[in-house]
Amino acid sequence: MIPAAFDYTAPSTVDEAVRALVAGGEDAKAIAGGQSLLPVLRLRLAAPTLVVDLSRLTELAGVHDDGDSLLIGALTTHHEVQRDPHVREHAALLRLATDTVADPQIRHRGTLGGALAHADPAGDLLAPVLALDAVLRCTGPAGTREVPAAEFFTDYFTTALEPGELLTHVRVPKLTGWGARYEKFSRVAQAWSIVAVAAAVKVVDGVVEQARVALTNMGPTPVRARGVEEALTGEPATAEAIRAAAARAAEGTDPVTDGNADAEYRTHLARVLTERAVTAAVSDA
Repeated sequence: MIPAAFDYTAPSTVDEAVRALVAGGEDAKAIAGGQSLLPVLRLRLAAPTLVVDLSRLTELAGVHDDGDSLLIGALTTHHEVQRDPHVREHAALLRLATDTVADPQIRHRGTLGGALAHADPAGDLLAPVLALDAVLRCTGPAGTREVPAAEFFTDYFTTALEPGELLTHVRVPKLTGWGARYEKFSRVAQAWSIVAVAAAVKVVDGVVEQARVALTNMGPTPVRARGVEEALTGEPATAEAIRAAAARAAEGTDPVTDGNADAEYRTHLARVLTERAVTAAVSDA
């Protein structure tokens, strides 16, 4: 289908983009790589009166070493995240999850910031960002603020972004030397996750010193598997300990029943995939 008519602007600075979004009101939409917005425009599931193209905001692209964290511009493409040596060394979980996003064509166009702002609960980058305790930098008419990932995703396709605000950067604490794994289950290759698990662990002398586990598509937002983390921390990195911890994966979740799977099956998947993800992360560590 052909999208409904809309006005178009391509600002060259973040301030110009914010002003355009404010002027456009609730019917204005920002577009980065376009891999989330363009399909719904073509289906007329969204009909903005103004589209604000962010592609000229080159200062929002790239990965930068910022001491104890990485500062990743919101317009950094998935392909750039995959290939960046800083991400590979200090945020392996993010790279592994990005490897599973769609296909090469989409990874060359889609952006990290666009995926996070879209906030699809089946999207593969939300849970890793949550597990990594990332902080999202947002700029709007009231200035710039930083929002922890745990507070950024608020509901289905809904974030803490205020009217006129843009997600500009993602700050990811370095987890150098941690083992990581993103375990994804989908019906066909390159599809959305039915359930997925993001796991990162720090193992010292055969004992799990720290663990981070988050779940994809087990509720309206990504879910931190706190029960699993608590059960793993301080325990020997054995198959028995991992299996016992993984049994707690579905605690605090709210999986849906849809055409792909019912809630009971998703609960089962969460436990199975958590065991696999943590086992692989421990081996990687």
